[in-house]
Amino acid sequence: MTTLAKPGLRPTNPRFSSGPCPKHPGWSVERLKGALVGRNHRQPEIKARLELAITRTRELLKLPEGYLAAIVPASDTGAVEMALWSLLGPRGVDVLAWEAFSRDWVTDIVEQLKIKNVRALLAPYGDLPDLGQVDFDRDVVFAWNGTTSGVRVPDAAWISADRRGLTICDATSAVFAQEIDWEKLDAATFSWQKVLGGEAQHGILILSPRAVERLESWTPPWPLPKLFRMTKHGRLNRDLFEGSTINTPSMLCLEDYLDALDWVESVGGVAGTIARSNENAKIIADWVARTAWVEFLARVPETRSNTSACLKIVDPKVLALPLDLRDAFPRRMARLLDSENVAKDIASYRDAPAGLRIWTGATVEASDLEALLLWLDYAFAHGKQALAKAA
Repeated sequence: MTTLAKPGLRPTNPRFSSGPCPKHPGWSVERLKGALVGRNHRQPEIKARLELAITRTRELLKLPEGYLAAIVPASDTGAVEMALWSLLGPRGVDVLAWEAFSRDWVTDIVEQLKIKNVRALLAPYGDLPDLGQVDFDRDVVFAWNGTTSGVRVPDAAWISADRRGLTICDATSAVFAQEIDWEKLDAATFSWQKVLGGEAQHGILILSPRAVERLESWTPPWPLPKLFRMTKHGRLNRDLFEGSTINTPSMLCLEDYLDALDWVESVGGVAGTIARSNENAKIIADWVARTAWVEFLARVPETRSNTSACLKIVDPKVLALPLDLRDAFPRRMARLLDSENVAKDIASYRDAPAGLRIWTGATVEASDLEALLLWLDYAFAHGKQALAKAA
């Protein structure tokens, strides 16, 4: 049998992980030399650095007047948990879930917080729940972009402007990559490690005035861990939104975040990072359109993520394999490309359908994606050749 020729072109950066995501082009640890490490984060000059990060975040994202932002622990997950545990309870909840992390929020709301009046609007991987079924007299919890399925909400038009409930949005793989109507969100979260390629373990929590009103008028019946507490004596602890933090932040990670924000400005701000993400997503989409063996997991083009391309293999001979061999096929492709130092971390998420997951956010260079596609075709052909030998 003929030996397959390896592509002559390789990605300069083989990192296509969906979190933590690739560092921005030009990143170097040398850029972090100014980090105020080994210092107490309560001191004025350290607090000023933290406040600068919050201020620049608000300005770059063009948050509406009255919206607040805070640096919180435990990445996006911690920020979401803070919102759920602190805000939910006084009215019914609609929670939307169509992939791994949004299903975790269902578990938290139903099994941990034990809220009784909950509607879980579910959809399988590849689809969205029926957005027309959402009741905005209730609190609504959803992810803007499902990283493990590659499915996102198309826009915010489905969200009521005169809602009575709060909207709580896990927006971690959408912020800085997709157009977000902040007026439609009351609590939104993201982490530095996604679109900006920052370091892990730090999150951002954004609150609207309506969310602040809820915090000051509602006392949850369950105990609140220290890491979730945003009020003191029934009033919002505004220090959290002005550079103070609940626990000790990493000043090295903070400097890395500020460096990432510098890079955002250098490519034209949020409009620039959105454009880069869209360009990358189009490269993948054009390749999928001309490639017979692969398809998007997201069925509807309007709901396909521009940051997390989740792919499934649709080749008839692969689909005819027993389930264990069929699921192993894309994992073997991913291992082959990893061993060639061509693509790191591109197997699908552990709870998602077997396939490939390629990060296409703003920190990925288009030229690297173009080179990767050649290797994806090579890895698929290599796998098919192995099947033929085994037959």
